[in-house]
Amino acid sequence: MKLEKRYCQCCAQVLYGRLDKKFCDDGCRNNFNNQQNSIQNKEIRIINRVLKRNRAILLAILSGEKKPTKVGKEYLLLAGFNFRYMTHQEVGSDGQSYQICYDVGLISLKTIEYLIVRAEDVVL
Repeated sequence: MKLEKRYCQCCAQVLYGRLDKKFCDDGCRNNFNNQQNSIQNKEIRIINRVLKRNRAILLAILSGEKKPTKVGKEYLLLAGFNFRYMTHQEVGSDGQSYQICYDVGLISLKTIEYLIVRAEDVVL
């Protein structure tokens, strides 16, 4: 009885050993799975990069301040802030809707001005 040759799914080397073996070694298995996950997680990585940049911009505006800080919309846009990406939204006890990016948030005061706050300061 002659068996068909089996090949590694990553590097295409001939496989020896168990019949259900798919990879020649752990390195090939890791490379194959990393490539698969890379394709699936590309969009998530892009969004996380935008969220991190938004958070960094908001933290830079607060720069160690304990109190909320007002800033103009144009300043945020020039700094590279993307208003479409936030992690979540909370409604404070005052009825205002806060856009939160991880642990820093903002609230629209007027069409061109925002109040930057720390998420822990939002009273629910």
